[in-house]
Amino acid sequence: MKKNSSNTLEVCCFSLKSCKNAEAGGADRIELCGGLLEGGTTPSYGLVSKVLEAVSIPVYVMIRPRGGDFFYNSDEIETMLADITFFNKLNPAGFVFGCLNQNGDLDLENMKRLLSATNGTPVTFHRAFDVCSNPLDLLEQLIELKIENILTSGQQNLAILGKELIGTLVNKAKGRIQIMVGSGVNAENINSLIETGTNAFHFTAKENLPSEMIYRNPNVSMGLDGVDEYMLTEASEAKIRTLKSLIEKQYKT
Repeated sequence: MKKNSSNTLEVCCFSLKSCKNAEAGGADRIELCGGLLEGGTTPSYGLVSKVLEAVSIPVYVMIRPRGGDFFYNSDEIETMLADITFFNKLNPAGFVFGCLNQNGDLDLENMKRLLSATNGTPVTFHRAFDVCSNPLDLLEQLIELKIENILTSGQQNLAILGKELIGTLVNKAKGRIQIMVGSGVNAENINSLIETGTNAFHFTAKENLPSEMIYRNPNVSMGLDGVDEYMLTEASEAKIRTLKSLIEKQYKT
């Protein structure tokens, strides 16, 4: 396979430590989020500012006011607009967002409003794409809106299960937009996912680490039932380095 200089490994990070690990491991870009248990929500201003100070690779900031579906009411849209305007003062490399209407089609009016607020900062349309009603139509709409990337698992829980649609999207896109594969990407399936024709990969590189807290009250839970609150999750530098190496190997001439 010929080397493509634009192959990209993006790492999804939820902490400053994970962002530092991502850069040290060779990641090309960071998607910065809050809300790990919700699948990624808007991070705090403090986290965004500190990450942008600490790393030199591009950082794309998630704009998602809550977990769950991607049909947002007017209050939520106003919150997203305010977040974009606020974070834009820090000059991130990009934003990550997306919104649908109740029928699973693109909420075109609000997407245009959100894009206008970015003042031309690059945008990734996130996995709202994976729950839309017509992905091929949405692909063309996002190209027309000049969205830079689509993050997708091929409308399946895991990208490896959505290979066929991912390949179709890559072929239909014809380089007009980058199709980035995410959800369950790992060292075991990366070669198979490369076969779809994409050259962009989204990786969480999750590693669970025990909390350093010594005293623990077993009678109190601060969040969801069944969640181990004394277990921390970070992006693993070693996993990132391994995956980056495998990707580069496949794209060597």
